[in-house]
Amino acid sequence: MVIKFDGLKSQKSIQLDGSVNKAIEGGRNRLLVLSCVFCLAFVAAGVRLLDVSVLRGLQEPIDVVEPTKENLKIGRAEILDRNGILLATSLSVSSLYADPQEVMDINSTVEDLSTVLVNLEKEKLFKKLNQKKRFVWIKRGITPMQQAQINALGLPGLHFQKEDRRFYPQRNLSAHVVGFSGVDAAGLAGVEKQFDGRLRDGSEPMTLSIDIRIQHILREEIKKQIINFNAIGGAGVFIDVDTGEILGMVSLPDFDPNVLNSASADTKFNRATLGVYEMGSTFKIFNTALALEAGTATMESGYDATRPIRIARFTINDFHPQKRWLSVPEIFQYSSNIGSAKMALDFGPKAQKKFMKKLGFLDRLPVELPEKGKPMYPAPWKKISTITISYGHGIAISPLHLVSGVASVINGGIRWPVTILKKNSQSKMFGEQILSLQTSKDIRKMLRLVVENGTGKNAAAAGYMVGGKTGTADKQSPTGSYAKSSRLSSFVGAFPIHKPKYAVLVMVDEPKGNKKSFGYATGGWVAAPAVRQIIKRSAPLLGLLPVDEVSPQIRRLLEIKTPQQKRGNQLASF
Repeated sequence: MVIKFDGLKSQKSIQLDGSVNKAIEGGRNRLLVLSCVFCLAFVAAGVRLLDVSVLRGLQEPIDVVEPTKENLKIGRAEILDRNGILLATSLSVSSLYADPQEVMDINSTVEDLSTVLVNLEKEKLFKKLNQKKRFVWIKRGITPMQQAQINALGLPGLHFQKEDRRFYPQRNLSAHVVGFSGVDAAGLAGVEKQFDGRLRDGSEPMTLSIDIRIQHILREEIKKQIINFNAIGGAGVFIDVDTGEILGMVSLPDFDPNVLNSASADTKFNRATLGVYEMGSTFKIFNTALALEAGTATMESGYDATRPIRIARFTINDFHPQKRWLSVPEIFQYSSNIGSAKMALDFGPKAQKKFMKKLGFLDRLPVELPEKGKPMYPAPWKKISTITISYGHGIAISPLHLVSGVASVINGGIRWPVTILKKNSQSKMFGEQILSLQTSKDIRKMLRLVVENGTGKNAAAAGYMVGGKTGTADKQSPTGSYAKSSRLSSFVGAFPIHKPKYAVLVMVDEPKGNKKSFGYATGGWVAAPAVRQIIKRSAPLLGLLPVDEVSPQIRRLLEIKTPQQKRGNQLASF
């Protein structure tokens, strides 16, 4: 029995030892295979490293993406004036926010923050921090000094986030042209809004047609007249008559786009493009041009301006009555409403409306700004409308409309679309011929006549051959009647008038006469002197040198020949 037991035990021991050895051998094999896999992996990694760092280094270099403006775009694109002066740019700033769930003591946090952040609305912030939200804005766009001071407070729950903030180095000077963007970098006005998509992609800077030097002169001279005549506002436009480029455009009062919170609705309103006004006698430029172009009048024609015109309940008078027959140049020189009305009756409502359409006076201008006023004109266009529009009442347009129309009339009769963008040699230009060259030349002569001997004498800038037209229009009251004590005074000029290059408009809103103007607040006293100063200061910057105004060559270009007698009445010679 014992022997049998020992035999069985020995047999089982042998079987157990064999199983253990077999398991050990299997584990060893698996470890060996795993080790080989790891070795192969390391060998492959080493070979790849050798290939990239050594072998490839002996061949052509692989393409490396270098930092460029395209792959380093940050924020909105810059906006520049025509000479490269910075008008708008983006900078990275810190903004302060809070996690209300992390704020330990709300009262203490609000009080401490108020020592750093000026004008902090405590009650509003207290309500924000009492919410169950995990994120609330406290202050967008804080200064580095404020950030350091807030950090020094050691308040839990406060955090900072980097954002792009728009800055306008020229401040008020380009406010209505460039416009502004909001805290979320979305364009809200001006060029910023019009080209929001293009500016957002951070592409190449956008170059405007504005010359910031001209802009400064324009703003300064108009502001002087607003102060001198205690006016409520004003506007000015300075354009290149051969390209339609706007070199300067001002609306006053204005605002600083860097501090929008302090800007009122009135300061944000663009009087130059969005406001529409009855522009008074400046419209006689277009009335006379149409009469000459239509052939209903010539430079030798004459009209009876002896007595006022009475139509229904309306009476049309002259501000400077001559009480005699006047030639077409005289009607223009003396700004005769009576003569202008009779000229308009000769070509009629249909021709007048068609010409206003050609000038762009019945539609919003296609200028690259969102703030564009829609003209107001009569419907239906009756005989009385034709008469009043002849001297600038009964139709309302923007100042930019007016100066654009004047440019078209004096530049040879070509209407170029006005633009706020700088044109280059590759820019496609499509102009429309709306007047003959001869009519354009005749209008130039009469514009010069107004400055030499008429209502625009105060616009004369020695050596720069200024030509222009005054305009004084009573404003309509809320009841629809005209208020004699509330008017718009304007002057639109061009220079040098024998070969026009630039046109300038100055409009002053509700000026009051003063001692120096002998109580007058008309365009000749208010706006014409501003145009003179603008031209004198701007011309040298634009490379225009003074000329000899009495040279025979220039005098021949501007000479007006009138008959000595018409219908038995003696006419004035010039």
